[in-house]
Amino acid sequence: MAKDGYKDVGYEYIHIDDCWMSMQRDRAGRLTANATRFPHGIKWLADYVHNLGLKFAIYEDYGTKTCGGYPGSLGHLQTDANTFAQWDVDYLKLDGCYAEESEMPKGYPEMERDLNATGRPIVYACSWPAYLISEQDKSIMEINFINY
Repeated sequence: MAKDGYKDVGYEYIHIDDCWMSMQRDRAGRLTANATRFPHGIKWLADYVHNLGLKFAIYEDYGTKTCGGYPGSLGHLQTDANTFAQWDVDYLKLDGCYAEESEMPKGYPEMERDLNATGRPIVYACSWPAYLISEQDKSIMEINFINY
């Protein structure tokens, strides 16, 4: 993005989505990077992205697992917020797979508080509103998208 001029026209985030992590947390309960995909770890990757003059974004899920089946943040919100801050993450997308919709009004604001408590400015993109859309509204949105 930096070399091809995307940064110069306003793109600023490199975002890694689901499936970036190991299938298990470490002994302290922290998320770890998939060692095959990210042999130097996430902090190294964030530093590399920052050295290009870009910002680093990452994906996680509020539920017990990510949509791809990797460890979710439920029960680890504060630990994950601290981990993301230690890795110098600039942006967090928090999805909602494998989560009870009834718990989302408690959990998503809790992650917001935990991120704010780290002292690191992290853009927080929460997927909670997407899970509040009724099935009928989703069908209408899909029809409108297809017809667009």
